[in-house]
Amino acid sequence: MELIVPNNLSEITLKQYQRFLKIQEKETDENFLRCKMIEIFCNIDAKTVRKMKLSDAEKITSILSDMFEQKPQLVQTFKLGDVNYGFIPDLDEISLGEYIDLDTHISQWDKMHVAMNVLYRPIKEQIKDKYTIVPYDTTNEPLDEIPMDVVFGSIFFFYNLGIDLSQTMMNYLEEEGDSPLMEHLTSTENGVGIKASMGYLKEMLQDLKISLN
Repeated sequence: MELIVPNNLSEITLKQYQRFLKIQEKETDENFLRCKMIEIFCNIDAKTVRKMKLSDAEKITSILSDMFEQKPQLVQTFKLGDVNYGFIPDLDEISLGEYIDLDTHISQWDKMHVAMNVLYRPIKEQIKDKYTIVPYDTTNEPLDEIPMDVVFGSIFFFYNLGIDLSQTMMNYLEEEGDSPLMEHLTSTENGVGIKASMGYLKEMLQDLKISLN
């Protein structure tokens, strides 16, 4: 049997990662998780995994574990199917609705595809490195097939952006002239402020790699 083992985050999808995390949250048995890791990320059935030589299975899980040590850079554009997607060109122009959906869901792996829908959208026009994207729409197809190098790259980008993004959103809300709304959105008590989001991201960054322990 010929088996393709991914060794780069670009070769696996958010949907696969979400599937494995759900199992990992409930299961602690190392051997079971090893089987599931191979099954999910190598796209083979569980019965075939169980028939593998132990030495081969250990080599495969080692390759997969090393893959999750990667820390990719921000991916500006990528192609999924027949559609070219682009990262939101100007964060200064982000709308309140986009900010709320991004800030709410980027801290939840089971909702990460919603956050990716905010950050990456189909490209309308492109000239060299400059492009425009379609308006944000909550009814767009969820980006759960997005490659994981794109997902991790955007998370690292926001973590590194840190206080700059916080100040941008503060300025935006102040310009809207709605102080009660600004206080509500930036309140850590309500859990939707950008400071709270940065805290979530730090926790996520500390636990990016898949562990079998």
